[in-house]
Amino acid sequence: MAEPKEQRLAREIYEHVGGMENVAKLINCMTRVRLTIRDYDKVDLDGLKAIDGVLGVVEEDSLQVIVGPGIVNKVANIMVEKAGVRLGEPFPDNPSGQTEQLTDRQRVEAKAAERKAQEKAKHNHNSPFKKVLKSIANIFVPLIPAFVGAGIVGGIAAIFANLLTAGSISQDWEPIITTLNIIKNGLFAYLVVYVGINSANEFGATPGLGGIIGAITMLPGMDPESPLSNIFNGHDLAAGQGGIIGVIFAVWILALVEKRLHKIIPNAVDIIITPTIALLLVGLFTIFIVMPIAGVVSSALVGSITWVLNVGGVFAGFILGLFFLPLVMFGLHQVLTPIHIEMINASGFTLLLPILAMAGAGQVGAAFALWVRCRKNQKLTQLIKGALPVGMLGIGEPLIYGVTLPLGRPFITACIGGGIGGAVIAGIGNIGAIAIGPSGIPLIPLIANGHWMGYVIGLISGYIGGFIVTYLFGVPKEIRQETKID
Repeated sequence: MAEPKEQRLAREIYEHVGGMENVAKLINCMTRVRLTIRDYDKVDLDGLKAIDGVLGVVEEDSLQVIVGPGIVNKVANIMVEKAGVRLGEPFPDNPSGQTEQLTDRQRVEAKAAERKAQEKAKHNHNSPFKKVLKSIANIFVPLIPAFVGAGIVGGIAAIFANLLTAGSISQDWEPIITTLNIIKNGLFAYLVVYVGINSANEFGATPGLGGIIGAITMLPGMDPESPLSNIFNGHDLAAGQGGIIGVIFAVWILALVEKRLHKIIPNAVDIIITPTIALLLVGLFTIFIVMPIAGVVSSALVGSITWVLNVGGVFAGFILGLFFLPLVMFGLHQVLTPIHIEMINASGFTLLLPILAMAGAGQVGAAFALWVRCRKNQKLTQLIKGALPVGMLGIGEPLIYGVTLPLGRPFITACIGGGIGGAVIAGIGNIGAIAIGPSGIPLIPLIANGHWMGYVIGLISGYIGGFIVTYLFGVPKEIRQETKID
Protein backbone atom coordinates (compact mmCIF):
# COMPACT_ATOMS: atom_id res chain seq x y z
CA MET A 1 0.00 0.00 0.00
CA ALA A 2 1.41 3.38 -1.05
CA GLU A 3 2.42 5.81 1.69
CA PRO A 4 -0.10 8.68 1.94
CA LYS A 5 1.22 11.93 0.50
CA GLU A 6 0.94 13.79 3.81
CA GLN A 7 2.92 11.09 5.65
CA ARG A 8 5.60 11.06 2.93
CA LEU A 9 5.96 14.84 2.99
CA ALA A 10 6.28 14.89 6.78
CA ARG A 11 8.94 12.16 6.69
CA GLU A 12 10.96 13.68 3.83
CA ILE A 13 10.87 17.19 5.30
CA TYR A 14 12.34 15.83 8.53
CA GLU A 15 15.00 13.95 6.55
CA HIS A 16 16.16 17.09 4.73
CA VAL A 17 16.13 19.49 7.70
CA GLY A 18 18.55 17.38 9.71
CA GLY A 19 16.08 15.13 11.45
CA MET A 20 13.49 15.73 14.11
CA GLU A 21 16.21 16.52 16.64
CA ASN A 22 17.23 19.59 14.58
CA VAL A 23 13.77 21.18 14.94
CA ALA A 24 13.10 23.38 17.97
CA LYS A 25 9.48 24.31 17.18
CA LEU A 26 6.93 23.92 14.38
CA ILE A 27 3.79 25.83 13.41
CA ASN A 28 1.90 26.33 10.17
CA CYS A 29 0.05 29.08 8.34
CA MET A 30 -2.31 28.81 5.37
CA THR A 31 0.29 27.32 2.99
CA ARG A 32 3.57 26.86 4.88
CA VAL A 33 5.09 24.60 7.48
CA ARG A 34 7.25 26.95 9.59
CA LEU A 35 10.16 25.28 11.38
CA THR A 36 12.48 26.81 13.95
CA ILE A 37 15.83 25.15 13.16
CA ARG A 38 18.52 24.46 15.74
CA ASP A 39 21.49 24.13 13.33
CA TYR A 40 21.15 25.35 9.73
CA ASP A 41 24.37 23.54 8.73
CA LYS A 42 22.40 20.29 8.93
CA VAL A 43 19.68 21.48 6.52
CA ASP A 44 19.78 20.20 2.92
CA LEU A 45 18.02 23.08 1.15
CA ASP A 46 18.43 21.65 -2.35
CA GLY A 47 17.03 18.30 -1.27
CA LEU A 48 14.19 20.04 0.57
CA LYS A 49 13.20 22.02 -2.53
CA ALA A 50 13.36 18.86 -4.67
CA ILE A 51 10.79 16.97 -2.57
CA ASP A 52 7.74 16.07 -4.64
CA GLY A 53 4.94 18.24 -3.21
CA VAL A 54 7.14 21.03 -1.85
CA LEU A 55 6.25 24.20 -3.78
CA GLY A 56 9.07 26.33 -2.42
CA VAL A 57 11.28 27.11 0.56
CA VAL A 58 11.66 30.50 2.24
CA GLU A 59 14.39 31.38 4.76
CA GLU A 60 13.41 34.16 7.17
CA ASP A 61 13.21 34.05 10.97
CA SER A 62 12.11 30.43 10.45
CA LEU A 63 12.51 27.86 7.69
CA GLN A 64 9.24 27.95 5.75
CA VAL A 65 8.37 24.95 3.60
CA ILE A 66 5.53 25.75 1.19
CA VAL A 67 3.26 22.76 0.58
CA GLY A 68 -0.03 24.51 -0.26
CA PRO A 69 -3.41 25.15 1.38
CA GLY A 70 -5.32 22.31 2.97
CA ILE A 71 -2.51 19.79 2.97
CA VAL A 72 -0.35 22.04 5.15
CA ASN A 73 -2.58 21.38 8.19
CA LYS A 74 -2.24 17.64 7.77
CA VAL A 75 1.52 17.66 7.23
CA ALA A 76 2.15 19.96 10.20
CA ASN A 77 -0.03 17.90 12.52
CA ILE A 78 1.68 14.66 11.46
CA MET A 79 5.08 16.21 12.13
CA VAL A 80 4.27 17.46 15.63
CA GLU A 81 2.53 14.19 16.45
CA LYS A 82 5.72 12.32 15.60
CA ALA A 83 7.60 14.63 17.97
CA GLY A 84 5.04 14.13 20.74
CA VAL A 85 4.19 17.83 21.03
CA ARG A 86 1.47 20.23 19.88
CA LEU A 87 1.75 22.94 17.27
CA GLY A 88 3.90 25.75 18.63
CA GLU A 89 5.26 23.76 21.57
CA PRO A 90 9.05 23.29 21.97
CA PHE A 91 10.40 20.01 20.64
CA PRO A 92 12.27 17.76 23.08
CA ASP A 93 16.06 17.89 22.84
CA ASN A 94 16.20 14.19 22.01
CA PRO A 95 12.89 13.12 20.43
CA SER A 96 11.81 9.51 20.73
CA GLY A 97 13.63 7.36 18.20
CA GLN A 98 16.53 9.81 17.82
CA THR A 99 18.96 8.21 20.29
CA GLU A 100 21.33 6.51 17.86
CA GLN A 101 23.98 9.25 18.21
CA LEU A 102 23.96 9.14 22.01
CA THR A 103 26.60 7.46 24.13
CA ASP A 104 25.69 4.20 25.88
CA ARG A 105 25.23 6.04 29.18
CA GLN A 106 23.09 8.75 27.60
CA ARG A 107 21.00 6.10 25.82
CA VAL A 108 20.38 4.25 29.09
CA GLU A 109 19.51 7.48 30.91
CA ALA A 110 17.17 8.52 28.11
CA LYS A 111 15.46 5.13 28.17
CA ALA A 112 15.11 5.30 31.95
CA ALA A 113 13.59 8.79 31.75
CA GLU A 114 11.20 7.62 29.04
CA ARG A 115 10.17 4.62 31.14
CA LYS A 116 9.67 6.82 34.20
CA ALA A 117 7.46 9.17 32.19
CA GLN A 118 5.41 6.24 30.90
CA GLU A 119 4.89 4.86 34.41
CA LYS A 120 3.95 8.30 35.73
CA ALA A 121 1.47 8.76 32.89
CA LYS A 122 0.01 5.32 33.57
CA HIS A 123 -0.65 6.08 37.24
CA ASN A 124 -1.41 9.77 37.19
CA HIS A 125 -3.04 10.62 33.89
CA ASN A 126 -5.21 7.67 33.04
CA SER A 127 -8.58 9.04 34.10
CA PRO A 128 -10.70 11.25 31.85
CA PHE A 129 -11.29 13.61 34.77
CA LYS A 130 -7.56 14.23 35.22
CA LYS A 131 -7.17 14.78 31.49
CA VAL A 132 -9.92 17.40 31.60
CA LEU A 133 -8.25 19.18 34.50
CA LYS A 134 -4.88 19.14 32.74
CA SER A 135 -6.48 20.63 29.63
CA ILE A 136 -8.02 23.39 31.75
CA ALA A 137 -4.58 24.14 33.17
CA ASN A 138 -3.06 24.26 29.68
CA ILE A 139 -5.76 26.70 28.58
CA PHE A 140 -5.53 29.10 31.50
CA VAL A 141 -1.95 29.03 32.79
CA PRO A 142 -0.67 31.05 29.76
CA LEU A 143 -3.21 33.73 30.72
CA ILE A 144 -1.99 34.05 34.32
CA PRO A 145 0.30 37.07 33.68
CA ALA A 146 -2.60 38.84 31.95
CA PHE A 147 -4.93 37.93 34.81
CA VAL A 148 -2.48 39.27 37.37
CA GLY A 149 -1.78 42.57 35.60
CA ALA A 150 -5.36 43.30 34.58
CA GLY A 151 -6.63 42.00 37.92
CA ILE A 152 -4.51 44.33 40.01
CA VAL A 153 -5.48 47.29 37.81
CA GLY A 154 -9.12 46.24 38.11
CA GLY A 155 -8.83 45.78 41.87
CA ILE A 156 -7.49 49.31 42.29
CA ALA A 157 -10.30 50.61 40.09
CA ALA A 158 -12.82 48.67 42.18
CA ILE A 159 -11.59 50.20 45.43
CA PHE A 160 -11.86 53.73 44.00
CA ALA A 161 -15.25 52.99 42.42
CA ASN A 162 -16.66 51.65 45.66
CA LEU A 163 -15.28 54.62 47.59
CA LEU A 164 -16.95 56.88 45.01
CA THR A 165 -20.27 55.04 45.38
CA ALA A 166 -20.01 55.30 49.15
CA GLY A 167 -19.39 59.04 48.89
CA SER A 168 -15.90 58.86 50.40
CA ILE A 169 -14.19 60.48 47.40
CA SER A 170 -15.31 63.14 44.92
CA GLN A 171 -16.54 62.82 41.34
CA ASP A 172 -13.13 64.05 40.16
CA TRP A 173 -11.95 60.45 40.48
CA GLU A 174 -14.43 59.17 37.88
CA PRO A 175 -12.18 59.65 34.78
CA ILE A 176 -9.35 57.82 36.56
CA ILE A 177 -11.66 54.94 37.46
CA THR A 178 -12.96 54.77 33.89
CA THR A 179 -9.41 54.66 32.49
CA LEU A 180 -8.38 51.86 34.84
CA ASN A 181 -11.51 49.87 33.96
CA ILE A 182 -10.77 50.23 30.24
CA ILE A 183 -7.37 48.66 30.83
CA LYS A 184 -8.86 45.87 32.96
CA ASN A 185 -11.62 45.13 30.46
CA GLY A 186 -9.07 44.64 27.71
CA LEU A 187 -8.86 41.16 29.23
CA PHE A 188 -12.06 40.51 31.14
CA ALA A 189 -14.54 41.89 28.60
CA TYR A 190 -13.14 39.56 25.96
CA LEU A 191 -11.98 36.67 28.12
CA VAL A 192 -14.13 34.19 26.20
CA VAL A 193 -12.18 35.06 23.03
CA TYR A 194 -8.81 34.37 24.65
CA VAL A 195 -10.16 31.16 26.15
CA GLY A 196 -11.48 30.12 22.75
CA ILE A 197 -8.06 30.65 21.15
CA ASN A 198 -6.19 28.77 23.88
CA SER A 199 -8.77 25.97 23.84
CA ALA A 200 -8.25 25.59 20.09
CA ASN A 201 -4.50 25.30 20.64
CA GLU A 202 -5.10 22.69 23.33
CA PHE A 203 -7.54 20.56 21.32
CA GLY A 204 -5.91 20.93 17.90
CA ALA A 205 -8.38 23.29 16.22
CA THR A 206 -7.56 26.47 14.32
CA PRO A 207 -6.91 29.19 16.96
CA GLY A 208 -8.74 31.90 15.01
CA LEU A 209 -11.87 29.74 14.76
CA GLY A 210 -11.67 29.00 18.48
CA GLY A 211 -11.60 32.73 19.17
CA ILE A 212 -14.70 33.23 17.04
CA ILE A 213 -16.56 30.49 18.93
CA GLY A 214 -15.72 32.28 22.17
CA ALA A 215 -16.87 35.60 20.74
CA ILE A 216 -20.16 34.04 19.59
CA THR A 217 -21.21 33.62 23.23
CA MET A 218 -21.14 37.43 23.53
CA LEU A 219 -23.88 37.51 20.84
CA PRO A 220 -22.24 40.34 18.86
CA GLY A 221 -24.50 41.90 16.24
CA MET A 222 -27.74 40.84 17.93
CA ASP A 223 -30.29 43.63 18.17
CA PRO A 224 -31.29 43.97 21.86
CA GLU A 225 -34.76 45.03 20.69
CA SER A 226 -35.12 41.78 18.73
CA PRO A 227 -33.16 39.10 20.62
CA LEU A 228 -32.82 35.46 19.64
CA SER A 229 -35.06 33.06 21.55
CA ASN A 230 -34.10 30.10 23.67
CA ILE A 231 -35.39 27.12 21.65
CA PHE A 232 -36.20 25.20 24.83
CA ASN A 233 -38.28 27.68 26.81
CA GLY A 234 -38.84 30.68 24.52
CA HIS A 235 -36.98 33.12 26.76
CA ASP A 236 -34.50 35.61 25.33
CA LEU A 237 -30.90 34.48 24.97
CA ALA A 238 -28.45 36.54 27.03
CA ALA A 239 -24.80 37.20 26.26
CA GLY A 240 -22.49 35.05 28.35
CA GLN A 241 -24.81 32.10 28.87
CA GLY A 242 -22.73 28.94 29.00
CA GLY A 243 -19.77 30.74 30.49
CA ILE A 244 -16.14 29.78 30.17
CA ILE A 245 -16.91 26.06 30.46
CA GLY A 246 -19.42 26.34 27.62
CA VAL A 247 -16.76 27.94 25.41
CA ILE A 248 -14.24 25.19 26.19
CA PHE A 249 -16.82 22.49 25.41
CA ALA A 250 -17.85 24.17 22.14
CA VAL A 251 -14.24 24.52 20.99
CA TRP A 252 -13.63 20.86 21.80
CA ILE A 253 -16.52 20.04 19.47
CA LEU A 254 -14.97 22.43 16.92
CA ALA A 255 -11.70 20.46 17.04
CA LEU A 256 -13.53 17.18 16.41
CA VAL A 257 -15.46 18.66 13.48
CA GLU A 258 -12.43 20.38 11.96
CA LYS A 259 -10.22 17.28 12.15
CA ARG A 260 -12.94 15.20 10.52
CA LEU A 261 -13.40 17.73 7.74
CA HIS A 262 -9.65 17.86 7.06
CA LYS A 263 -9.81 14.12 6.34
CA ILE A 264 -12.67 14.24 3.86
CA ILE A 265 -12.34 17.64 2.15
CA PRO A 266 -9.99 17.70 -0.89
CA ASN A 267 -6.78 19.63 -0.26
CA ALA A 268 -7.47 22.07 -3.10
CA VAL A 269 -10.56 23.50 -1.38
CA ASP A 270 -9.81 22.61 2.26
CA ILE A 271 -8.81 26.18 3.17
CA ILE A 272 -12.22 27.44 1.98
CA ILE A 273 -14.64 24.64 2.83
CA THR A 274 -13.33 23.38 6.18
CA PRO A 275 -13.36 26.65 8.21
CA THR A 276 -16.69 27.69 6.69
CA ILE A 277 -18.50 24.45 7.48
CA ALA A 278 -16.83 24.05 10.89
CA LEU A 279 -17.68 27.58 11.95
CA LEU A 280 -21.26 27.34 10.70
CA LEU A 281 -21.98 23.98 12.36
CA VAL A 282 -20.29 24.69 15.69
CA GLY A 283 -21.52 28.30 15.74
CA LEU A 284 -25.12 27.12 15.39
CA PHE A 285 -24.49 24.43 18.01
CA THR A 286 -23.12 27.04 20.43
CA ILE A 287 -25.95 29.55 19.92
CA PHE A 288 -28.89 27.15 19.84
CA ILE A 289 -27.74 24.27 22.08
CA VAL A 290 -24.95 25.25 24.50
CA MET A 291 -26.28 28.71 25.38
CA PRO A 292 -29.98 27.72 25.61
CA ILE A 293 -29.21 24.77 27.89
CA ALA A 294 -27.33 27.16 30.18
CA GLY A 295 -30.30 29.51 30.00
CA VAL A 296 -32.75 26.78 31.03
CA VAL A 297 -30.53 25.85 33.95
CA SER A 298 -30.30 29.54 34.91
CA SER A 299 -34.08 29.86 34.97
CA ALA A 300 -34.39 26.76 37.11
CA LEU A 301 -31.82 28.14 39.52
CA VAL A 302 -33.95 31.19 40.29
CA GLY A 303 -36.46 29.02 42.14
CA SER A 304 -33.69 27.15 43.96
CA ILE A 305 -31.96 30.34 45.08
CA THR A 306 -35.25 31.85 46.20
CA TRP A 307 -35.90 28.74 48.29
CA VAL A 308 -32.43 28.93 49.88
CA LEU A 309 -32.93 32.61 50.71
CA ASN A 310 -36.33 31.85 52.24
CA VAL A 311 -34.81 29.12 54.42
CA GLY A 312 -32.29 31.73 55.52
CA GLY A 313 -29.78 31.57 58.31
CA VAL A 314 -26.44 29.84 58.45
CA PHE A 315 -27.53 26.98 56.15
CA ALA A 316 -28.45 29.39 53.36
CA GLY A 317 -25.17 31.24 53.74
CA PHE A 318 -23.19 28.01 53.53
CA ILE A 319 -25.01 26.73 50.44
CA LEU A 320 -24.72 30.04 48.57
CA GLY A 321 -21.05 30.46 49.42
CA LEU A 322 -20.36 26.84 48.48
CA PHE A 323 -21.94 26.82 45.02
CA PHE A 324 -21.33 30.34 43.75
CA LEU A 325 -18.07 29.69 41.87
CA PRO A 326 -19.44 26.71 39.91
CA LEU A 327 -22.30 29.01 38.85
CA VAL A 328 -19.79 31.59 37.63
CA MET A 329 -17.85 29.00 35.63
CA PHE A 330 -20.98 28.03 33.70
CA GLY A 331 -22.14 31.62 33.26
CA LEU A 332 -25.18 30.99 35.46
CA HIS A 333 -24.47 33.71 38.03
CA GLN A 334 -26.33 36.25 35.88
CA VAL A 335 -29.62 35.04 37.35
CA LEU A 336 -28.54 36.66 40.62
CA THR A 337 -28.35 40.21 39.25
CA PRO A 338 -32.15 40.78 39.30
CA ILE A 339 -32.23 39.46 42.88
CA HIS A 340 -29.53 41.94 43.91
CA ILE A 341 -31.38 44.81 42.25
CA GLU A 342 -34.69 43.83 43.83
CA MET A 343 -33.10 43.71 47.28
CA ILE A 344 -31.43 47.11 46.79
CA ASN A 345 -34.71 48.65 45.61
CA ALA A 346 -36.62 47.19 48.53
CA SER A 347 -34.26 47.85 51.43
CA GLY A 348 -31.36 49.92 50.12
CA PHE A 349 -28.86 47.04 50.14
CA THR A 350 -28.40 43.43 49.01
CA LEU A 351 -27.75 40.82 51.68
CA LEU A 352 -26.79 38.30 49.00
CA LEU A 353 -23.60 39.90 47.65
CA PRO A 354 -21.46 39.75 50.83
CA ILE A 355 -22.34 36.07 51.20
CA LEU A 356 -21.40 35.26 47.61
CA ALA A 357 -18.16 37.23 48.02
CA MET A 358 -17.00 34.56 50.45
CA ALA A 359 -16.49 32.14 47.54
CA GLY A 360 -13.43 34.12 46.55
CA ALA A 361 -12.21 34.14 50.16
CA GLY A 362 -12.28 30.34 50.17
CA GLN A 363 -10.06 30.31 47.08
CA VAL A 364 -7.57 32.64 48.78
CA GLY A 365 -7.42 30.43 51.87
CA ALA A 366 -6.96 27.31 49.75
CA ALA A 367 -4.11 28.97 47.85
CA PHE A 368 -2.33 29.80 51.12
CA ALA A 369 -2.69 26.16 52.19
CA LEU A 370 -1.24 24.92 48.90
CA TRP A 371 1.64 27.34 49.27
CA VAL A 372 2.44 25.98 52.74
CA ARG A 373 2.00 22.29 51.89
CA CYS A 374 3.69 22.40 48.46
CA ARG A 375 6.73 24.59 49.09
CA LYS A 376 8.93 22.32 46.94
CA ASN A 377 6.61 22.68 43.96
CA GLN A 378 8.28 25.77 42.56
CA LYS A 379 6.02 26.35 39.57
CA LEU A 380 2.89 26.05 41.69
CA THR A 381 4.19 28.45 44.33
CA GLN A 382 5.13 30.97 41.64
CA LEU A 383 1.58 30.84 40.27
CA ILE A 384 0.17 31.31 43.75
CA LYS A 385 2.43 34.28 44.47
CA GLY A 386 1.14 36.05 41.37
CA ALA A 387 -2.52 35.13 41.82
CA LEU A 388 -2.99 35.71 45.56
CA PRO A 389 -2.91 39.54 45.60
CA VAL A 390 -5.38 39.61 42.72
CA GLY A 391 -7.65 37.13 44.50
CA MET A 392 -7.70 39.26 47.62
CA LEU A 393 -8.75 42.19 45.42
CA GLY A 394 -11.81 40.24 44.28
CA ILE A 395 -10.49 38.87 40.94
CA GLY A 396 -10.71 35.12 41.38
CA GLU A 397 -9.95 33.81 37.87
CA PRO A 398 -6.17 33.36 38.32
CA LEU A 399 -6.63 31.29 41.47
CA ILE A 400 -9.55 29.29 40.09
CA TYR A 401 -8.30 28.47 36.60
CA GLY A 402 -4.56 28.59 37.24
CA VAL A 403 -4.28 26.92 40.65
CA THR A 404 -7.20 25.16 42.36
CA LEU A 405 -9.35 23.86 39.50
CA PRO A 406 -6.51 22.16 37.54
CA LEU A 407 -5.55 20.32 40.74
CA GLY A 408 -9.13 19.11 41.29
CA ARG A 409 -9.48 18.51 45.00
CA PRO A 410 -8.30 21.98 46.13
CA PHE A 411 -11.12 23.57 44.13
CA ILE A 412 -13.68 21.58 46.11
CA THR A 413 -12.11 22.41 49.47
CA ALA A 414 -11.85 26.08 48.44
CA CYS A 415 -15.60 26.07 47.72
CA ILE A 416 -16.19 24.58 51.17
CA GLY A 417 -14.14 27.44 52.62
CA GLY A 418 -16.42 29.83 50.74
CA GLY A 419 -19.39 28.08 52.29
CA ILE A 420 -17.88 28.55 55.76
CA GLY A 421 -17.40 32.27 55.14
CA GLY A 422 -20.96 32.53 53.81
CA ALA A 423 -22.31 30.78 56.90
CA VAL A 424 -20.49 33.26 59.15
CA ILE A 425 -21.85 36.26 57.21
CA ALA A 426 -25.38 34.86 57.37
CA GLY A 427 -24.98 33.97 61.03
CA ILE A 428 -23.94 37.51 61.98
CA GLY A 429 -26.83 38.83 59.89
CA ASN A 430 -27.84 42.17 58.38
CA ILE A 431 -24.62 42.54 56.38
CA GLY A 432 -25.51 44.01 53.00
CA ALA A 433 -23.96 45.98 50.14
CA ILE A 434 -25.47 49.21 48.86
CA ALA A 435 -24.49 48.40 45.24
CA ILE A 436 -23.28 45.54 43.07
CA GLY A 437 -19.49 45.61 43.00
CA PRO A 438 -16.37 43.43 43.12
CA SER A 439 -15.88 41.12 46.06
CA GLY A 440 -12.92 40.67 48.38
CA ILE A 441 -11.34 43.63 50.11
CA PRO A 442 -12.72 46.23 47.60
CA LEU A 443 -16.28 45.44 48.73
CA ILE A 444 -15.66 46.87 52.22
CA PRO A 445 -16.60 50.50 51.31
CA LEU A 446 -19.99 49.31 49.97
CA ILE A 447 -21.09 47.54 53.16
CA ALA A 448 -24.25 49.21 54.43
CA ASN A 449 -25.03 50.71 57.85
CA GLY A 450 -21.44 50.62 59.09
CA HIS A 451 -21.45 46.80 59.37
CA TRP A 452 -18.14 46.46 57.56
CA MET A 453 -16.49 44.75 60.55
CA GLY A 454 -18.94 41.85 60.27
CA TYR A 455 -18.03 41.55 56.60
CA VAL A 456 -14.31 41.53 57.45
CA ILE A 457 -14.93 38.79 60.03
CA GLY A 458 -16.71 36.74 57.35
CA LEU A 459 -13.87 37.38 54.90
CA ILE A 460 -11.28 36.18 57.42
CA SER A 461 -13.47 33.16 58.20
CA GLY A 462 -13.51 32.31 54.50
CA TYR A 463 -9.73 32.59 54.36
CA ILE A 464 -9.29 30.41 57.44
CA GLY A 465 -11.95 27.90 56.38
CA GLY A 466 -10.44 27.48 52.92
CA PHE A 467 -6.97 27.14 54.44
CA ILE A 468 -7.86 24.53 57.06
CA VAL A 469 -10.05 22.32 54.84
CA THR A 470 -7.52 22.42 52.01
CA TYR A 471 -4.54 21.88 54.33
CA LEU A 472 -6.17 18.80 55.84
CA PHE A 473 -8.03 17.28 52.89
CA GLY A 474 -7.31 19.16 49.67
CA VAL A 475 -3.65 18.53 48.82
CA PRO A 476 -2.95 15.32 46.86
CA LYS A 477 0.23 13.54 47.92
CA GLU A 478 1.76 13.59 44.46
CA ILE A 479 1.42 17.38 44.28
CA ARG A 480 3.32 17.79 47.56
CA GLN A 481 6.15 15.62 46.31
CA GLU A 482 6.56 17.22 42.89
CA THR A 483 9.01 20.04 42.32
CA LYS A 484 6.94 21.34 39.42
CA ILE A 485 3.58 20.95 37.67
CA ASP A 486 3.81 18.88 34.49
